[in-house]
Amino acid sequence: MGRMTSFGGTDLVDWNLAVSTAARMTRPGPEVSRDEARAVVAELRRHAEAAREHVHGFTGLDNGAADTPVLVVDRPGWIRANVAGFRELLGPVMARMRERRSGLPGGAALTAVGSKVTGVEVGMLMSFLSSRVLGQYETFAPASAGLPARPGGGRLLLVAPNVVQVERELDVNPHDFRLWVCLHEETHRTQFTAVPWLRDHLEGEIQGFLKESDVDPGTLAERFRQAAQAVTGKSPEGGEDGSGRGLVDLVQTPAQREILDRLTAVMSLLEGHADYVMDGVGPATVPSVAEIREKFTRRRATGAGRLDRALRKVLGMDAKLRQYQEGERFVRTVVDEAGMSGFNKVWTSPNTLPTKDEIADPGAWVARVRPAAAG
Repeated sequence: MGRMTSFGGTDLVDWNLAVSTAARMTRPGPEVSRDEARAVVAELRRHAEAAREHVHGFTGLDNGAADTPVLVVDRPGWIRANVAGFRELLGPVMARMRERRSGLPGGAALTAVGSKVTGVEVGMLMSFLSSRVLGQYETFAPASAGLPARPGGGRLLLVAPNVVQVERELDVNPHDFRLWVCLHEETHRTQFTAVPWLRDHLEGEIQGFLKESDVDPGTLAERFRQAAQAVTGKSPEGGEDGSGRGLVDLVQTPAQREILDRLTAVMSLLEGHADYVMDGVGPATVPSVAEIREKFTRRRATGAGRLDRALRKVLGMDAKLRQYQEGERFVRTVVDEAGMSGFNKVWTSPNTLPTKDEIADPGAWVARVRPAAAG
């Protein structure tokens, strides 16, 4: 049996229940005929392959052998893959919380009941997100039944029903839009295959952040509950006016704040670089790229309804939108000043990654890194 079916009942989140809850709540997506569905899947696979050469030619990065599985999935498939990834990353902090609770009177019973409640809440969140993600490079994906991963972790997911839904909503050329999405996700794959140290560095930062956590189980459950209430329309008004706190604000020790600043800078770089590349490949490859970008950016900024806004606040997704904008501006500014080869010095080592302040001030990064490179 696959890893997804062997989750233990002692976890603070019942991951099996999260998957089943999300699958039950998730709508299947736009209506398409069987032939059209097959055609979409085939085209996404072709575009994912073609994107490798486009990204290599534009960035100059060696994206290596094509050993990353490309999985064109539906919404339940995306849920299964991401729940596996969440469980992998959250393992250390969940273990600490479980140990703390086991010493309390009735701790085992509290864990058993609480894991069910939190499993349902996580499932509701995953259901919500599963209809919004177009594609994803899963850096730390563990291999599981029906979900292969690159040796050491990593797979490329393309969520076919969401791609079709968004291209219809935007009323853009579907063939161009599908390639455009693949270019973004292939850029993320390239970042981690061309820069061998990046995955371990990022994992180390994330695990360092989690090890610093001293989260009370009730506090974690309350954050999930707030997000789940936003999904069901029962979110308090505070979720919209800014008084609600995001999951990323759970515990912020001084050490965590430093790590979070570094993580924010890295994620801004990675997301901004992917946006820059997907647009920079150019009209020769994606003829309607300007129209797609204009409509897609407007959708990002104004397309969220009341529930979307509440949930984005709780999840900290507004910060992610800023990462796209600030990161893309950083990349564009550095390339304009130093050229693509000058920008690619960012991948030399963890020491050449931009700081959070340098993301906002690209010239400071150029001034710091250029002399070191010249010397």
